[in-house]
Amino acid sequence: MPAIDLNSDLGENVPERIVGDDAAMLRVVTSANVACGFHAGSPEGIRATLVEAVRRGVAIGAHPGYRDYEGFGRRDMDVDDATLQAHVEYQLGALGALASSAGGRMVYVKPHGALYNAIARDERQARVVVAAVRAIDPSLALLGLAGGVVLDVAEAAGLATAAEAFADRAYAPDGHLVARTQEGSVLHDADAVAARMVRLAQEGVVQAIDGSDVAVRAESICVHGDSPGAIAMAEATRAALEAAGVTIAPFAGMR
Repeated sequence: MPAIDLNSDLGENVPERIVGDDAAMLRVVTSANVACGFHAGSPEGIRATLVEAVRRGVAIGAHPGYRDYEGFGRRDMDVDDATLQAHVEYQLGALGALASSAGGRMVYVKPHGALYNAIARDERQARVVVAAVRAIDPSLALLGLAGGVVLDVAEAAGLATAAEAFADRAYAPDGHLVARTQEGSVLHDADAVAARMVRLAQEGVVQAIDGSDVAVRAESICVHGDSPGAIAMAEATRAALEAAGVTIAPFAGMR
């Protein structure tokens, strides 16, 4: 059975907005998508998360988003190409420098929130994000939604890619994520989440919100660090996968 990566969105805490327990999550996951300051996080908090990731041997990825701190990067935004490219490049540059100062190295990029969802469907924005990644470091891998258009755009541009599934998010029948505004879009039962990820690893399918099965090819599984019960879900998912004989390893080291 192939290996699979576990990742989480981290570095998003500030004193007035604590959304997760990075230290606890870094004991479970193998890759850390670290905020770059535009949607969440502060330089000192981001650096502290990076230092802990390095200490734990967790792969470091940049988690750039729209410039939307108030909306936590989850609001759709109409950004022109030049602005979007500059914003993504700025965030990657900052995260890469902080990772280096913490003794580590940024090895992949996973866009955040509304930008992540946009580039799964919108080829124009996907091309801009891919161009920004290539401009900063063409050796960086791009982590995106399984079946998303950005993975095809990135591969065509010569970037390494990895497809991602979500442990704690509901899927629509078309394989995209159910919008957070819809009831049932975020899952909270740790045992149920773990069982569905074992099925993903073994059968390559996830049950959609309507009960149908959706084929999902994924090299990495995300557990959101800001979800209620996030640590319990991550621990249960890892334990269930390992009990099923699945090797847990960073996707960036699986090539």
